[in-house]
Amino acid sequence: MFLFLRHMYVTNADNQVDKIAAAAQKILAIPESGPGLCPVRDILDRVGDKWSLFSILHLGSDGSLRFNELRKRIDGISQRMLTVTLRALEADGLVTRTVYAEVPPRVEYRLTELGHGLLGAVIEFGNWASQHAPAIAQARKTFAAREKVEVEN
Repeated sequence: MFLFLRHMYVTNADNQVDKIAAAAQKILAIPESGPGLCPVRDILDRVGDKWSLFSILHLGSDGSLRFNELRKRIDGISQRMLTVTLRALEADGLVTRTVYAEVPPRVEYRLTELGHGLLGAVIEFGNWASQHAPAIAQARKTFAAREKVEVEN
């Protein structure tokens, strides 16, 4: 019996995929303290919603903004939802709220140093979304057409 060995070549793309997979596995690893205390999940839950992302982007692009200025720039957000979002971002140390002793009182929001660090990742995500929007729209259209055919059969 003969044993033939094939040489296996690993490309840079394969290495990159392996590195990305390892990084994802590391992030998803449940700490010994249990699944309820995963800090990554907690933080992603907080900043992963659209209102937080839009708030971070607007504050990052404009420096500091008053509440109503920010509300006007974020299409579709309610006053209550913006209040909840800003409080959560402030609680996480991503946004700072400054109240000025004026009549009427003036309140401004701005990203903290920690918030600016997150802004870089949000911008990368936004760039990725912009770049891949046509492919995603096409995939959705293809999926909807396939679903329609399956329902009809």
